[in-house]
Amino acid sequence: MTHRTDLTRTDFTPPASIAANPAAHLTQAAMATAQRHLVAKAIAEFTHERLLVPEPAGPAASARSYRLALDGGRVEYRFDADRFELEHWVLDEPSLERLVDGTPTPLDAQAFIIELQPLLAIPDGLLATYLEEIASTLASSAFKLEHGGPTAAELARADFQTIESAMTEGHPGFVANNGRIGFGVTEYSAYAPEAGEPFRLVWLAARREFTHFALGEGLEAQSFLREQLGRPQLDVFEARLVSAGLEPSDYLLLPVHPWQWEHRVAITFAPDLAKRNLVFLGEGFDRYLAQQSLRTMFNADDWSRDYVKTALSIQNMGFLRGLSPAYMRVTPAINDWVAGLVGADQTLGEAGFRVLREHASIGYTGDAYHRTRTVSPHRKMLAALWRESPVPLLAPNQRLSTMAALLHRDAAGASVASALVEASGLPAVDWVRAYLRAYLRPLVHCLRAYDLAFMPHGENLILILEDAVPVGVFMKDIGEEVALLSAPRAASVPAATSVPAAPAVPPVPEDVQRIIAEVDDTEKALAIFTDVFDGVLRHLAGILHRDGTLDEQTFWALVAECIDEHEVAHPHLESGIDLRAETFAHSCLNRLQLRNTLQMVDIANQSESLIYAGRMVNPIARSRRFGADAAASVTTDATV
Repeated sequence: MTHRTDLTRTDFTPPASIAANPAAHLTQAAMATAQRHLVAKAIAEFTHERLLVPEPAGPAASARSYRLALDGGRVEYRFDADRFELEHWVLDEPSLERLVDGTPTPLDAQAFIIELQPLLAIPDGLLATYLEEIASTLASSAFKLEHGGPTAAELARADFQTIESAMTEGHPGFVANNGRIGFGVTEYSAYAPEAGEPFRLVWLAARREFTHFALGEGLEAQSFLREQLGRPQLDVFEARLVSAGLEPSDYLLLPVHPWQWEHRVAITFAPDLAKRNLVFLGEGFDRYLAQQSLRTMFNADDWSRDYVKTALSIQNMGFLRGLSPAYMRVTPAINDWVAGLVGADQTLGEAGFRVLREHASIGYTGDAYHRTRTVSPHRKMLAALWRESPVPLLAPNQRLSTMAALLHRDAAGASVASALVEASGLPAVDWVRAYLRAYLRPLVHCLRAYDLAFMPHGENLILILEDAVPVGVFMKDIGEEVALLSAPRAASVPAATSVPAAPAVPPVPEDVQRIIAEVDDTEKALAIFTDVFDGVLRHLAGILHRDGTLDEQTFWALVAECIDEHEVAHPHLESGIDLRAETFAHSCLNRLQLRNTLQMVDIANQSESLIYAGRMVNPIARSRRFGADAAASVTTDATV
C-alpha cells in the first residue's frame, strides 16, 4: 500500500462559518428534522421492546394509522407506520404529530422521554444523564443534516473511509446512540467520525516498570514499532527523551487520543507526569481518522498501517469508553487463538470470513487508581492497541465498506443497501443470498461448530465487495467482544470424506480463558437471534421491503435457506442449537441503557446483566410457511 497524499475529505470539510461559530449547525430547521427522526425512532424501538403499545387510530382509519396516549391522555402522538417481522416498526416520519390537550405542538425528544419516565423506569438520579445523551444525539444529527454528505448511489461506489465518515445513524437499535458526553463543540468538529477531519495522536513515554506491552505471535517489538511509526518518528521521540535526561530504554511508547491528553492525562495523571513515569513526547507524524466506534482511529496517511484504538473517557451509549490495561494485556493472545481457529476452518475460508488481528497492546498501571481497593473507570484511562488494517489484505478488484452502511439512508431517504443491489446488476434475491453467505453463514458455523460467538453488529463488520456484491467479511473488535460459550470440545468426524470437517477447537491457553462463558444451547442461539436477526436483519429487511427492492417474506425465506444449507452441508456437527425454533427470548438493548445509563452491563458477566421482555416469534420458525411468491423466488438448488 502506498503512502497516502490525496486525502482531501472534500465532502466533509466544514464551511467557513463553522470556524467562526462551531455551533452554527444548531439551526431551528435542522433541529426540527432531528427531533422528528429521534422521536419516531424512540416510538419504534420502545414499541419493539414492548415498553409502548400504540393503538389503531380508530376503526375507520387506515390500517397503518396509530395513536399513543401519554400523561393520562393529555399528550397524544399520531402517526402512520409499517409493521414487520420481529415486531419491527418503521414510522412514516412526515405523518408523526404531537398533540397536547388537543393542540398540535412541536416534537421534542427530551419531552417525550420525560413523559415516559414512569413507564421507562429510568432512575431519577440518572434521568438527566440520559436526557443529556438525547440532547447530544440531537446535536449530532443536526451536524450531519447541515453538512450533508454523499448520496446512497455515490456511497455504493465510494472508498472505505468516505463511507465510514458518511454514516449518520449510529447503532440502529439504541435511541440515545450518539451521546458522546465530554466532547466540546469544537472537539466534536475535530474528532467526531462524521466530521471526517484527520488529526494526530499524542504520544507518551510510559515507564517500563509500570507498563505492559504485549505482542501477537511472530512479532518483535522494535520492528513492529518501526513499521507502524517509521524510523524518523522513533528517532525524534528518542531524542526528546535523551534531551530530558532520560534513558529511552526505560520507557515504552503509548499513543493517546488528543482529547484524552487534554482532559484526562495532563490533569488526572499529573503526579505521574511530574515523577516522569509518564513523559509527554508530542504529536505523531501520521494523521488518523476517527471510526464509527469513536476511539478507534484509521491511519489516513498510510492505509496499510494498523488502526490505533485508545482509551477515551467519553460517555457514549451506556458506557464510558475507556480501555482496561488488564484486558489489553491478553488481547493479542486472544486474537492469535481466534485467528488460528478461523484460519484453519475450510468453511470459513470458502465464505471469505476473516478476522482483523489486534497485533499489540499497551497499558499503564503506575497510577494511584490502580492501588485502590475498588475498581473504577480511572483504571481504564491509559491503554491502547494496534489492529491490522484490512486494506493490504484485499485483492485488486475488491473494496471495503462498513456493514453499517447497509442500514444507512442518505439525506433524500435513499438507502445504500438498495443502491448496492442496483449497482451490482444482480436480482435482489441473488444479492441478498450472497450477503447472507458472507455474513450469516460464517457466524452460524462458528457457533454450531465451535460455540464461538462474536459481536456482529454493523460497525464491527467490514464487507468485502466485488462489483458491489459481498464476497466476504472482516470481523473486528475481537479481544473485547469474542466469547467461547462452552468448554472446548473435540472435532466431529464427518459422515463422508467430501464433507468439510470442523477442526478440533485448539486448547485455550490460560491467559485466554477469560473468553469462556458456558451457557446452555438456548442462550447460545441468542448470539444469532439477538445479535444478527434482531440487531441487524430486521432493520435490513424493513429497508429493502419499503424500498420495493425485496419483499420481507422473500428476505426471511432466504435467511431460512442459508441456515438450512449450512445444516445440510455439515450433518456431522453435534450441536443442540436450533435456529429454526418457534420462538426465542426477547433481549432488550434500550432497557439496559435505561436501567443504568452509566454502565449498561457488567462486562465480566454480560449474560447475567441482560433484560428480557418475553419471547419473540422466530421469522424462520420451522412451522412458518413462506408464500408462493417467496417459494418461486428462492431456489433450493443453490451451491452448498
